[in-house]
Amino acid sequence: MSLKSHIIKTAAGLGLAALPFAQASAGDVTVGGGMRTSFSAMNFDTVVGEDEVESDSTSDFALNSARLYISGKATDNIGFMFNTEYNSDDEEIRVIDAAAQFSFSGGTHNIWVGRFLPPSDRANLYGPYYASNWAVYQDGVQDGYPFETEGRDDGVMYWGQYDRVKFSIGAFDVTGLTTGDSDVLLASRVQVDFWDKEDGYYLNGTYYGEKDLLAFGLAAQTADAGEAYTFDFLLEKKLGNSGVITVESEYSLYDGLGGYGTPVGGGYEKSDGFYVLGAYLFAGEAGPGKLQLLAKYGQATYDFFGADLDQDTLEFDVNYLIKTFNARISLYYLDKSFDPEVGGDTSTIGLGLQIQM
Repeated sequence: MSLKSHIIKTAAGLGLAALPFAQASAGDVTVGGGMRTSFSAMNFDTVVGEDEVESDSTSDFALNSARLYISGKATDNIGFMFNTEYNSDDEEIRVIDAAAQFSFSGGTHNIWVGRFLPPSDRANLYGPYYASNWAVYQDGVQDGYPFETEGRDDGVMYWGQYDRVKFSIGAFDVTGLTTGDSDVLLASRVQVDFWDKEDGYYLNGTYYGEKDLLAFGLAAQTADAGEAYTFDFLLEKKLGNSGVITVESEYSLYDGLGGYGTPVGGGYEKSDGFYVLGAYLFAGEAGPGKLQLLAKYGQATYDFFGADLDQDTLEFDVNYLIKTFNARISLYYLDKSFDPEVGGDTSTIGLGLQIQM
């Protein structure tokens, strides 16, 4: 029996998912939910002829995401998690996580089986609900690894927590990439925390001053189609005045595996890029919450069989944190431009609301 057959047979029927936030409990099962909704106004350019670009605009209210989280324990060492996701892109509700979780030696060694986030970059492991900025996954850099749904894949993984070092490795099946043949997607990640440590497998883009962080992570995935690598960095420090600075960065290389699509709709050999994000959380409260200012710049290059296409992405956020990730409002501006100009340039201003319970 092939490795992939073992994975599929083992994963079938196992399930459940929850991310770490305040939840309502019922016995040994915890239930929670979250939503992200926004209003945005966008200007965009479209190529209508040779050397001719036409500008237009649109505005929309959107329920960007709605999730239901459930988790529980079968025994002291066996848990489960189950997440569903509504996404406005396709107006569908789907299972994004369904996994059995086996934990040994007080959480030092762990095995997960089912559907979940595979070893990948920090941005994939925190997702939109635990990112610093509102407009995640717009830069051609973050979380370009191939996935089944919402960054998740079906498979089996080992991950270990060795004080300030975290290591994970797994084998996965991805529809359209490895399903129906003998190939599997292999994924791994190693992370080192030099200051405070981050417990658990899932990560945050910020801890809003609850931790002093200096963390480096390296992830790699490979399949018959190619390879992908990312290097990510997070620094967060609470200052003497109780304000908090955050610096996050990532470099990615997608070489025949993963990556983002492009405005011209064609395929490309590979892409690479980076982004840098900086934020400052003010110490004093403004009403029931705190203000945070954030800026992010990203640059990605798509290599098209003899020609390159560059993407620049700029984002500014004013975040109002009522209860960190559980209640926050974001006023954001996002600008994306391409060189050479092939259409697809956009500028967006929007107001987003995130609630979790």
